[in-house]
Amino acid sequence: MTLEQLRIFALVAERGHMTHAAEVLGISQSGASAAIKALESLHGVTLFNRVGRRIELSESGKRFLPEAKSVLARSEAARLVLRNIAETVSGSVAIAASQTIASYWLPQRLAGFREKYGAVRLDLTVGNTRYVEAAVLEGTAEIGLVEGRTRADLLERSRVDIDRLLLVTGRDMPPPPELSPGVPDISAIRWIVRERGSGTREALEDLAVRQGVAFEDVPIFLVLPTNEAVRRAVEAGAGATIISEHVVARGVADGSLRHVPLDIPPRDFALIVHTAREPGPAQQALIRHLKA
Repeated sequence: MTLEQLRIFALVAERGHMTHAAEVLGISQSGASAAIKALESLHGVTLFNRVGRRIELSESGKRFLPEAKSVLARSEAARLVLRNIAETVSGSVAIAASQTIASYWLPQRLAGFREKYGAVRLDLTVGNTRYVEAAVLEGTAEIGLVEGRTRADLLERSRVDIDRLLLVTGRDMPPPPELSPGVPDISAIRWIVRERGSGTREALEDLAVRQGVAFEDVPIFLVLPTNEAVRRAVEAGAGATIISEHVVARGVADGSLRHVPLDIPPRDFALIVHTAREPGPAQQALIRHLKA
C-alpha cells in the first residue's frame, strides 16, 4: 500500500468517477484503475461497486475511506513539518573555540548571527586547539574554531580568517640578542608561554625548528593557562612571548608592551567539523555566517 494509491482511492471516492479523478491527478484512467485494483487484490476486498458508468463505495470502501484520509492528513502534516524545518532555523549549536578566537574574533560574529537567527541557542566552550579538536571528534561540539594545526583526518577544515602573531616584551626589558639583524636569538630569551596544545606555543615551536633549536633548549620561565595571564606576565617584565595581535594591540599602542620586529608567518583561524556528521539547519546557518 502506497500513499499514491491512497490518494487515488480517496479522490475516486470523492468524485465517484474514475476518469474524473484521474484527470485531477494528472494520470491516465487506466493508471487510476490499476491502483484501485492493486489495493483490492492486495487485501482481498472490494472497495467500489460498479453501477452503470459510475462507481460507488462498497461497505468495505466506506469503512476504509476515513482511515485512508487520516493517513493522508498525517502525511501532509509531516511534509509541512519538514518544510518548516527547512524554512525556520531553530535549535541549538554546540561550539568549541580556542581562546583568542573565543575572546576577540567570535563575539561580534555571534552577535550578528543572533540578530538573524534569534531562535537558535548557541553553547560555547573554550579551550586550546587540542581541546577543540577532541570536542569535535567526540561529538560534544558540532563546530570547532581553532588557531593551531589539527591532526585528525576525520575533520574538515576551512579558513575563516587570518591572524597576525607578534613577539612582545615588557616596555622596560632590553632588546633581545639577535642572531642577525631582525632575527632574535630565541635561545637567549626568557619565555612566557601557554600550555601544550595551544596555537601560540605551536608558533614558538615552529620558530625553534626554523632556528635549529631543540624546544627543550628554549628557556621557558612560565607556562600559563590563558592569553590574559601571559599578557599580564609580559607587561610585568617576566619575559617575552609570541601572541596574537588581537591580545596585545592595546598594550603595544599604549606602550606597556614593546613589539619586537620578527618575521612570523600568519596563522589561520579555521573552522572544523566532523566529516561523518551531517550538520542540521542551525549548524549550517552558523557555518555560512562564520565563513561569510
